[in-house]
Amino acid sequence: MRKSFLCFLFSFLFLMNGCALIFQTGRRSDVHKIRMLEDELETLRHAKAVLEEKLSREIGDQQVRLSMAEKGLVITFVAEVLFSSGKSKLRKDSLPILSKVVAILKEEVAEHNIGIEGHTDNEPIKRSGWKSNWELSAHRALSVLYYLEDEGIASERLSAIGYGEHKPVASNDTAQGKQLNRRVEIVILPRAIKRIETGAEGESEEMLFEGEELK
Repeated sequence: MRKSFLCFLFSFLFLMNGCALIFQTGRRSDVHKIRMLEDELETLRHAKAVLEEKLSREIGDQQVRLSMAEKGLVITFVAEVLFSSGKSKLRKDSLPILSKVVAILKEEVAEHNIGIEGHTDNEPIKRSGWKSNWELSAHRALSVLYYLEDEGIASERLSAIGYGEHKPVASNDTAQGKQLNRRVEIVILPRAIKRIETGAEGESEEMLFEGEELK
């Protein structure tokens, strides 16, 4: 069963990065799960296409980026779009942009959980009053979480985390790189892998989907 699970996991990650797999043989349940993976990816790709249309101006202005990653569909906001320097309160002019995202979260991916990640560059906190970049990034992520909740996204779908400067996407040696690293990511999480359980006999592992009971 471990081999079967690893096969599912590999194929899911492979599909998330835009590749297609064709399985010639396998158990009927294996084929069913692969089809569920493909359906899940199609849902996320459709949501991405809708977001690209709704946020076309913001994407063109390089305020927002969309990407399919192993962790899910990622909506990346340049921090300055949402917050003033050193602040964690959402700018009023950012709310119309966020409201477009809320509509998609409600209409296109209503069954998916949402993760909000806060990130900063590596400049030490000096005058803003925060203890660290971790604290600032966490509070920014929470501000977005509370906004989504206030706009009707169920709280049980939401989670927030602050990474500070520890997950950069560009070099902090340039001003442009630092701007890219100062960001908030709203991640639409895949529904596919729910949990892995080890059975009483040996190392029996199962790949489950939300809504599917352990057999």
